Amino acid sequence: MDKKNLALGKTNFILIAVGMLIVIIGFILMSGGCSTESMYDASIFNVRRIKVAPVICFIGFISIVYAVARKPADNNYEVKK
Repeated sequence: MDKKNLALGKTNFILIAVGMLIVIIGFILMSGGCSTESMYDASIFNVRRIKVAPVICFIGFISIVYAVARKPADNNYEVKK
């Protein structure tokens, strides 16, 4: 396939991958302890899971949107004869 036909450039794909990595890190930070019927775990309400991780996920999603919307650089220089 010709590179002219691609909608996104190499930089766009790299930015999308970085954004996805940020979202995955946010979800990892959100995971953790759980409560059962016999045991209550108060760590499910700590700051990391309720405030920090969702903000990191949001930043990752915004960066993915930016990577898709970013116009790829046009490096096609035509030499006129």
